[in-house]
Amino acid sequence: MTPRADAPALLACIGLGANLGHAAVTLDAACAALAALPETQWVAASGRWRSRPVDASGPDYLNAVACLRTRLSPEALLDALQAIENAHGRERPYPNAPRTLDLDLLLHGDLRCHTARLTLPHPRMTDRAFVLLPLLQLWMALPGQIVLPVGMDAADWPARAQRLAAEQGIAPA
Repeated sequence: MTPRADAPALLACIGLGANLGHAAVTLDAACAALAALPETQWVAASGRWRSRPVDASGPDYLNAVACLRTRLSPEALLDALQAIENAHGRERPYPNAPRTLDLDLLLHGDLRCHTARLTLPHPRMTDRAFVLLPLLQLWMALPGQIVLPVGMDAADWPARAQRLAAEQGIAPA
């Protein structure tokens, strides 16, 4: 899908994770691929966090969140994210399987949608410390740029994120 020339560039937040292979190298390559997307400008990435798998087994994950300004529609961006995952050998043998790369579209401006392919904001982002902590880091670094979903109060994030971090075993990488 080609974006309209007059489409506004919106801030999109992408969750990144990997727990197979050389996770740090893979996340670096994924960030470079995100920055090279058409109609997209790299904004920032959070620090990296190590977390245990949620509802799964396998090695610990290396996680981060990246922010992009993009004119791509959410669906076109999702297609691009899945192409990047596939280029890094992503397989989907069963839900929550270990993976070489996982890219989740968390936010796309202030869009709220629910389709067969995509729900925005990401439906589980507020339940996962490996998303909340890096997203909070970026929210503080980019004041006024990340639009929080209705019902989310950033003032509540630190306590919630710390509680979830203790429960889910997440720490700075």
